[in-house]
Amino acid sequence: MMPSRRALLAAALAAPALRAARAETAHRIRLVHVNDFHSRHEPVARATGAACRADAPCLGGSARLAGAIAAARAEAAAAGRGVVAVDAGDQFMGSLFYTQHRGAAELAVMKAWGCEAMAPGNHEFDNGPANFARFVEGADFPILAANIEARDEPALAGRLRPWWETRRGGARIAFIGITTPETPLLSSPGPNLRFTDPAEAVTRAVAAIRSGGPATVVLLSHSGLQADRALAQATGGVDVIIGGHSHTLLAAEPDADGPSPLLVDGRDRAVRIVQTGAYGRFLGMLDLDLAADGRVAATGGACAPVGTAFPEDARVAALIAELARPLEETRRRVVGTLPAPLGNAECRRGECLLGNIVAEALLARAQGAEIAITNGGGLRAGLPGGAVTYGDVLTTLPFGNTLALMGLRGADVAAALENGLSQGAGTAGRFPQVAGLRFAWDPTAPPGARLRGVEVAEGGRFVPLDPGRVYRVATNDFMRRGGDGYAAFRDRALDPYDGGVLLEEALADFIASGRAAAVRLDGRIAVR
Repeated sequence: MMPSRRALLAAALAAPALRAARAETAHRIRLVHVNDFHSRHEPVARATGAACRADAPCLGGSARLAGAIAAARAEAAAAGRGVVAVDAGDQFMGSLFYTQHRGAAELAVMKAWGCEAMAPGNHEFDNGPANFARFVEGADFPILAANIEARDEPALAGRLRPWWETRRGGARIAFIGITTPETPLLSSPGPNLRFTDPAEAVTRAVAAIRSGGPATVVLLSHSGLQADRALAQATGGVDVIIGGHSHTLLAAEPDADGPSPLLVDGRDRAVRIVQTGAYGRFLGMLDLDLAADGRVAATGGACAPVGTAFPEDARVAALIAELARPLEETRRRVVGTLPAPLGNAECRRGECLLGNIVAEALLARAQGAEIAITNGGGLRAGLPGGAVTYGDVLTTLPFGNTLALMGLRGADVAAALENGLSQGAGTAGRFPQVAGLRFAWDPTAPPGARLRGVEVAEGGRFVPLDPGRVYRVATNDFMRRGGDGYAAFRDRALDPYDGGVLLEEALADFIASGRAAAVRLDGRIAVR
């Protein structure tokens, strides 16, 4: 007999036995949390985050996420827990919904599910501070940014707060927000915002909070798991870090990157780190039993897949249907076919077929280009096998970037590749995907010394890169302006032109031509 919806829901929400610490419980709360939603208002494939297909397992979507949050609140309330629902950033960018509505869709959904505080991610600044300011102005919840100095930015001056506190379940809980200081490299925040040292900002905020008496301090950190670990060890007074940015899934799932919560020994207490991956596929529910002084006495809860165990919120489903109305005609247009699905999971680690195809598309479209280099982190989702629509392409390349072309000496090409390899393999969005050249690298070597030989395609064969020769290099306008640390593109480019066609147009045309189906994994990026 199939289990009932009630049984499935209970299983999804079931908390493991609370892991006890040494303090006596005085208060009981639940933190409901999401991060890196990236405008995925419709369900997505569990494995890749690409558009959902009927023949593949799918998770998320705004309607089901809102239903899951409502169920998590109700379950906690029935257990006598106070609830706070928060977001750790990167709501913006990643689908046609953002392309069309520029954050208004995300704000409407967050209001519907009851967001109570948010730390901005780097992608909140992709269309400049004025666009994010419209979101902030419309929000009925605080935007927390302890390490963003906005006094010189008219659009945001006075609108961001370092921290916010509330009382739930008898407990005083304070939330601090921080955003990765790499935002100026990763996004377009403009010249007037300053992103300061997160550790210093957190230390100041903790001191201000604790001067008001006992509290449980929660950090909303859009910094990535590695930075969160370091921050937990370097700063005192933080009890929980709700993370984002690295798309790390901490959960009791076979494909998870670690447990939830992940425990790190801090300077004066154990710090619990949680993160839900990306795209609304999982919902975090961290249960805390708190001592009278705010310290964590025991933890429980779960990071649950947002699947059919949760009901859809009918009001949010209607809202998404209305917001999707202007998108349908463009989204449904088939541009071509691919022989098999393409994931993006390996594109920040090494050669990936999706990266090869996108780089080849840029090379084909940029007249006179000999080399193409694009960033693996710019490939935000995979592509389906079979019919590929323009909407699929836009989900893979959602940023509205344009094709850029420049002259670059061979030595500067090598420097650019070294930058792409400087953060190693894994979450580094700058990892280079290439066409027209091949290279080897040593991930165990120190940054700046990882490149192990570069060869350029010439006359049907590969020849060594000439350090003094000027090559015509295609990339995207974000990288050409120095994004993701590609300073060589910004500072050493000869006769650059950033106003080419949209990247998604180049990729759609490449797929339509049939050439994408012929691209293979060919060892153009090798480990040596």
